[in-house]
Amino acid sequence: MFDIKAKDMRGRVGVLKTNHGDVKTPALMPVIHPRKQAIDVKKYGADIVITNAYLIYKDDELKQKALDKGLHELINFSGPVMTDSGSFQLSVYGDIDISNKEVIEFQDLIGSDIGTSLDIPTAPFVDREKAENDLKITIERAKEAVKIKKENNIKMLLNSVVQGSTFPDLRQDCATQLASLDADLYPIGAVVPLMESYHYKDLVDVVMNSIMYLPDDVPRHLMGAGHPMVFALAVAMGCDLFDSAAYILYAEDDRLLSTRGTFKLENLQEMPCSCEVCSKYTPDDLRAMPKKQRRDLIAQHNLYVSFAELRLIRQAIYEGSLMELVEQRCRAHPALLDAVRQLANYNEDFEKYDPRSKKSAFFYTGSESLKRPEVLRHHQKLKEMSKKRDLIVLPPSRKPYSKFISGKLGEFHVFGSEQEIDLDNTDFMVLDVPFGLIPLEIDEVYPLSQNDSPKIKDVDSLEYLSNFLSDFIKNYEQILIHSKIIKELNIGLYNKSVNSDEIRYKKDDIKKIRAIADYQFGNGAGDALFKGNINVEKSKKTGKIRHVYDGKTLIVNMRASDSFLVLSKEGARRLHESCPYPKNRIVVNKDSEPFALDGKSVFSKFVVECDENIRARDEVLIVNEEDKLLAYGKSLLSACEINEFMSGQAIKTRKGMKK
Repeated sequence: MFDIKAKDMRGRVGVLKTNHGDVKTPALMPVIHPRKQAIDVKKYGADIVITNAYLIYKDDELKQKALDKGLHELINFSGPVMTDSGSFQLSVYGDIDISNKEVIEFQDLIGSDIGTSLDIPTAPFVDREKAENDLKITIERAKEAVKIKKENNIKMLLNSVVQGSTFPDLRQDCATQLASLDADLYPIGAVVPLMESYHYKDLVDVVMNSIMYLPDDVPRHLMGAGHPMVFALAVAMGCDLFDSAAYILYAEDDRLLSTRGTFKLENLQEMPCSCEVCSKYTPDDLRAMPKKQRRDLIAQHNLYVSFAELRLIRQAIYEGSLMELVEQRCRAHPALLDAVRQLANYNEDFEKYDPRSKKSAFFYTGSESLKRPEVLRHHQKLKEMSKKRDLIVLPPSRKPYSKFISGKLGEFHVFGSEQEIDLDNTDFMVLDVPFGLIPLEIDEVYPLSQNDSPKIKDVDSLEYLSNFLSDFIKNYEQILIHSKIIKELNIGLYNKSVNSDEIRYKKDDIKKIRAIADYQFGNGAGDALFKGNINVEKSKKTGKIRHVYDGKTLIVNMRASDSFLVLSKEGARRLHESCPYPKNRIVVNKDSEPFALDGKSVFSKFVVECDENIRARDEVLIVNEEDKLLAYGKSLLSACEINEFMSGQAIKTRKGMKK
């Protein structure tokens, strides 16, 4: 019903299957009024729309036509159609004359592809008693809707709406209870007032405390979100669908949408984009038009801008640059900047879903970039890595640092105990934004080399580097910090300065591949993989490591794009023998065993267990329930997603172990 094709942060490009065709997500569902359809939204990019079943039910003429000819013919849209249940009218008027059972059955009768139970939308910042009472009714109706669908064998997909106002624990509780139901989609409701009042920081808390407790194998729909300036933020949090009448409502008021905000036609001297409308007409042209013609053209512009933004977001997910886009978009308004900073409170959750390697480099766009999952992940890895007695801290040079650091390294200042330098018992690291300290042996691994930041550091970056360094050096007996760093960070209270020809970094390919293996697979993996007569083969063109052998037996290849190690059959055997169960493992059931042995890809429904630390694009071992090695390959999803999905491919198997 829903498959993930690409992912970044919690954002995903997916495919939602319905009775009237597939929908690529993230997707916007323009609201179609059943009696006041203004323009053909499909012409401008809509693959799915939403309309109000309650308005149809209350209008005798529309109701009869919908029952006779079907919903799709009524609104003249051949693709998938979602219907709302009348919850909006309930929130405005306080009561409507239709029951939950009636509206579910009516949506099915008129041929809705996705129907909605009659939830109680609870406005933000109400008192807790009201929020709890409304939530109780919403959950009861969601359960009733699922029961009705099962008893009547209804094929229509079903929405169960997450409510709970702005109380995080109520959102969590609602999402948890709804997740136990057999619903097909999970909208997040009653957020429009937050967006209208620019409470984007609170929007982040509402969305995250809903999505974190919903299943990963079901689409999430942010109800009433139709402004393109919030799409990237919402997608990064895991929202797959949006709906709004903003495109036409704003046009009625002569307002043009953009990713930077909203423009009033009366203030425009130039058109704001290069869409068909903006390229053909000037602001004066539009102002001179009759109201209806002007409204329709502005609505077309609003649709062009909205669908263009979603295409850009999907491309960013494919590339792995979604957070750069989010940080750019959230500088359009201070309240949005608050929102992206609020995301940092959920960084540990984002790290579980963020792919290990991406096609795009990591670009530092401001202090918010320091809180991204990639930075957190590197810091966690640094803590886990085994450490030597001494540490030498170097300033950044060209990347990769290890390639361009050579010869006499310059003047250093000594901290901690004063002992004779033993280079074999010393870690060499570079201090740089955004990752803090980067060991030279692993500096080519994504994203430690595949990143860029301004040469002129901002105050937040300098404070970050200073705090990180002062905390990390506690792991060492003696620390030598380069004089350039001392000057830049204004560090004092060192023991003495040294300037010795003996302080040099000696490149060692064996140490390098062992350090990368430990960083990638866990401590001890390097020694286990690279034992015997190790032979390192490099690219004649670039000088980078390409293949590693034991004698003539291939152990690993090194991927040129990110310097991660790609296992061979022998490498998989060695890693399997050395690391304890279930580390680095995907465990499949008996039905899947012969297919895995033959090298066939593994689908999520056949996975019974997996290492919780597996992330998308990790090298993994495929084993049976007795821990017999069956195959090895690359994970397409994170452990969280593999455990929840019952459809779609989980592992792209490289080779089976069948002899």
